[in-house]
Amino acid sequence: MRVVIAEDQVLLREGLARLFLDAGEEVLARVGDAESLLTAVEDEKPDLAVVDVRMPPTWTDEGARAARAIREQDASVGVLVLSQHVEGRHAVDLVRQGGFGYLLKDRVLGVDDFLDAARRVARGGSALDPEVVGALVGSAEQTDSLAELTPREREVLALMAEGLTNTGIAGRLWLTERTVESHVRSVMMKLGLPASDHDHRRVLAVLAYLHSKDAG
Repeated sequence: MRVVIAEDQVLLREGLARLFLDAGEEVLARVGDAESLLTAVEDEKPDLAVVDVRMPPTWTDEGARAARAIREQDASVGVLVLSQHVEGRHAVDLVRQGGFGYLLKDRVLGVDDFLDAARRVARGGSALDPEVVGALVGSAEQTDSLAELTPREREVLALMAEGLTNTGIAGRLWLTERTVESHVRSVMMKLGLPASDHDHRRVLAVLAYLHSKDAG
């Protein structure tokens, strides 16, 4: 995996680089602002860009806007946003395209989990922190269809949006795969969406639904 890292904090930037290098991945560039990120992605053609949301010069949403620009210019480049904040304005559109992840810095507890998420995004999949998923789901929380979901079905929906397979959901919730399959069918039926065995298509379907409700 070929990686570009954009993070204004030097220690974190170098720490991320060392993490990838120690895992046998290739770090092509390490930059501290959005403009340099866009240049590095254009020049290096990485598999993955790891991006902080708030970077110079305004420390608002430069990274999120850069992430959108990257995906618009080259959809083959995966983008993993690593931030202390949930910036939902851009997140839904980016997730709908695939090859996108959004993790919160203070909730990344394991190196292996982080690397698994990075590799999944680089391959065109999704990786979303549960708090990010919760913010997106919460934005449509009052819709009739979502109101019909049981608490367990909401848990399954959130884990689907994180990018987990039925096997992964079963492990997280300590359920059998057959039980999870039943919940997934029920969720899809209540949301009016066709079920799919492909985990990323399920993410896109769920978040496309939420986006359409939020926009309406």
